[in-house]
Amino acid sequence: MLAYARFVNLLNQSKIHIRHVTTWSPVGAAFNAQQRKVDIFHKNVGLFGVPELSTPSGFQVAKNRVLKETEFLVNEACTNSPGALTVETFDKLSNSLCQVADLADFIKVAHPHAGFREAAERTCIDIGTVVEKLNTNVDLCQSLKNLLDDKDVLATLDPETRRVAELFMFDFEISGIHLDEEKRKKAVALNVKLLDLNNEFLMGSHTPTQIDKRVLPEHIRHCFSIDGNYIQIGSLHADSPDELVREAAYKIFLYPNSNQLLCLGELLACRHELANLVGYESFAHRALKGTMAKTPETVMKFLKLLSEKLWDRTARDFRMMSEMKKKTHSRNRELMPWDHPYFSSAIRSERSNIEPGQYSPYLSLGACMEGLNHLFTQLFQVSFQAQEPKPGEVWSDDVRKLAVVHETEGLLGYIYCDFFRRLDKPHQDCHFTIRGGRLKEDGEYQLPVVVLMLSLPPPSGNTPSLLTPGMMENLFHEMGHAMHSMLGRTRYQHVTGTRCATDFAEVPSILMEFFANDYRVVSQFARHYQTGEPLPESMISRLCESKRLCGAADTQLQVFYAALDQVYHGKPQNKTTTDILRDIQEKFYGLPYVPNTAWHLRFSHLVGYGAKYYSYLMSRAVASMVWRQCFLRDPFNRDMGERYRREMLAHGGGKEPILMVKGMLQKSPTVEDFVDALVLDIDSDSSPA
Repeated sequence: MLAYARFVNLLNQSKIHIRHVTTWSPVGAAFNAQQRKVDIFHKNVGLFGVPELSTPSGFQVAKNRVLKETEFLVNEACTNSPGALTVETFDKLSNSLCQVADLADFIKVAHPHAGFREAAERTCIDIGTVVEKLNTNVDLCQSLKNLLDDKDVLATLDPETRRVAELFMFDFEISGIHLDEEKRKKAVALNVKLLDLNNEFLMGSHTPTQIDKRVLPEHIRHCFSIDGNYIQIGSLHADSPDELVREAAYKIFLYPNSNQLLCLGELLACRHELANLVGYESFAHRALKGTMAKTPETVMKFLKLLSEKLWDRTARDFRMMSEMKKKTHSRNRELMPWDHPYFSSAIRSERSNIEPGQYSPYLSLGACMEGLNHLFTQLFQVSFQAQEPKPGEVWSDDVRKLAVVHETEGLLGYIYCDFFRRLDKPHQDCHFTIRGGRLKEDGEYQLPVVVLMLSLPPPSGNTPSLLTPGMMENLFHEMGHAMHSMLGRTRYQHVTGTRCATDFAEVPSILMEFFANDYRVVSQFARHYQTGEPLPESMISRLCESKRLCGAADTQLQVFYAALDQVYHGKPQNKTTTDILRDIQEKFYGLPYVPNTAWHLRFSHLVGYGAKYYSYLMSRAVASMVWRQCFLRDPFNRDMGERYRREMLAHGGGKEPILMVKGMLQKSPTVEDFVDALVLDIDSDSSPA
């Protein structure tokens, strides 16, 4: 009887426990599972299902195949009569090269095995060389010029085909194709030199500074990496509560390096010379062609007006930080640049009483993926279906594969989710296009394939991957890029998905951040992974409130970075890059320049975002306007979701970006509208009235 009673008691306990167990959909379960099963009995299908790529040597095979296709397509493009077929052939040529180059570009940074990384790296270099030659192929360019010069033929082209033709011609022009032979050779030489300078500057921007450990007080040495008698300082240590650590890191990490100064000077001079050579007033004029902003003058008008609107708000934020600094009994009461990130974060934590760890149990990765699935089903009639990758299809066993399926249109494409931290994996959140969508000759659509890379904690034991609010927001951000790729249905892969103007490309991803911070959206999925209890609304409210604290100062810092980027890429000035930094910091930031520091030598975005760093601010402004006008009242509005897809996501780069924004907002926004949207976000709530 005693044994039976104990059995009944255990059964009752299990029933109580079962009531609180959270059940997951197949998508949620796939991401909360410890590890997927590995099929070791079937044939290796190769990376992304490309048979050759079952071994590193397959990259050579894939490259040789694409080079043969390239030769055939170049001949076809040069012999076709001017017409839409010319553009289609150019796009097939681009598609053929990109399918190998884009895949290799991802594998060279993400694959855990050196053999694959090295083979992918060689492939990228070889195909890059081929592309450089194609961009200076006079006969190939002439075939496109014949089309664009024939007004009668041009009039028969649809707007997307005409735009793609113009974009291909722009690629030729910036390579100097229209120049005489001597100048064309010079343009090629400048492009080659820039590749080396870009790599050199990037490496230098990330290289730690090494100093004798005796330079630092003994009590703070342990805060840095010690190597024998030397200390390596590889970051600003901006989150350190010790003011001396922050100050030392700032002054040492940013101490001017003569080689890096020389490299940046050469890089900017080389870019300007190349821009002038191919017919542009400055590198910024060349870089901004085809963007929403269009000209450097518009960008600087935007940044100056935004700075004016922010200045008093920024000063108020800095006063708050100064007051908090005084309470710490600081030896230096003046607020310094190394204080801004630390006290901005400290004020948020103190005023809003936020501890990220309190949120994590409610934000398991599986729950967040269920939330995204629910949101996309409501907005776009699109859902995720977890699929088991075939042997050899993925580069790591913890990669998940999603099929993106529309209720009526069927399969739209694939997203490979490389979400978890692992040794030698880059610590970055980003979106990679592996294959772009396009309409094929047989009328079928080439399905897009993308990879999302995050750096999330892996599941352990019975605990799934638990995200901080920041990680959750980053997941939503990157998924915005992925859905831009999935929902686009461009005729040409050259303009598919995120292959659009930089200041428009971030709009879909930043818009997703607004959804990630709306309780109506979050409440659909945020629940405790053990008990199933929902995340309290008050916690989301505090989180949203905290993000507005010091928002003006944080935005002002971005304005400073963007203005510096513009001036560096404008007309050359009779000043050193450090003198320009000091001037721009004084005009656009509000905290003093620190003598003998060179922050600009660590500004790695100068390479990938040269003259386009403003794009984050302008994209955020557009995303804010779209959110407030179209989704604030109802974040699950199907009609608005369909309009958003139709007007913005569907076109990729196949339509002028400002026309897509106009179609969505039903008006063409001005620079003043962009500025007002950003200021409104800082001043007020983004929640419904």
